[in-house]
Amino acid sequence: MTVSSYFQPASVPEALALLTEHGPELLVIAGGTVAMPLINEGISLPARVMGLRRLGIDRVELVGDRLMIGATATLTALAAQPHLPLLAEAARHTASWQVRNVGTVGGNLFTPPPGGGVATALLALDTQVEAIGPSGVRVLPLGGFWTGFMTTALAPDELAVRLAVPVTADRQAFLKFGRKAANTPAVVTVAARVAMEGDVVADARVALGAVGPHPLRSAGAEAALLGRPLTHAAIAEAVAAAMEDAEPFSDPVASAWYRRRMVGVMVERALAQLAQPEERGA
Repeated sequence: MTVSSYFQPASVPEALALLTEHGPELLVIAGGTVAMPLINEGISLPARVMGLRRLGIDRVELVGDRLMIGATATLTALAAQPHLPLLAEAARHTASWQVRNVGTVGGNLFTPPPGGGVATALLALDTQVEAIGPSGVRVLPLGGFWTGFMTTALAPDELAVRLAVPVTADRQAFLKFGRKAANTPAVVTVAARVAMEGDVVADARVALGAVGPHPLRSAGAEAALLGRPLTHAAIAEAVAAAMEDAEPFSDPVASAWYRRRMVGVMVERALAQLAQPEERGA
């Protein structure tokens, strides 16, 4: 079976009406950088597809102390925004420039591991997802958005339309490790953020990508850092906790064993950067 119907709604209400009419059988795409290769290779065979490019939800703008990102904003647009260097860095390390020109921020939330590097950065930044459905708008913390591998808390008749990301002056770091220097699947990605009160960590986020069914936070690593200076001892405890919290898998890119080992290496490097911000121009 091939695609028999392609819909390109011009408004969010029109898109919601199509979702209600066709239900879960309707494949929703934006950039299509993940879905289209699967369709072209005959791996995914949806009968009906809906594209979101004409909905007008592609703006990236600073509103107060939050960066508001439309779900269909491209990764190229995200890489160019100056307000959150962590997000810009994550976007620049995603795929090739051709893919970034069409791939979307919202779509990155649905990318299966080892993809989803931007989603990992968004998780470390306490992002909220604005979803809209027939009953109105619902706001979901990104930490509760994923429910499993390729499953989310969105209802079948809801669309994720916008992301709200707090803009802070916290110390931040994003690292991706792959087999090549660029345009490569991740073995592991790490997004880390700490808020300092004097020399002590007052708040911490350590998010891991490509080592679980979806991006995940390491609660153990965060707890190991809280209330302490960023010393070698604190970082070592956080590294051990992150390796324990990871849920790595084996695939052609890397084995589960290797992924867990590289979680330790990359978390240590990220936290070392945060411990010495002056060396990074922060």
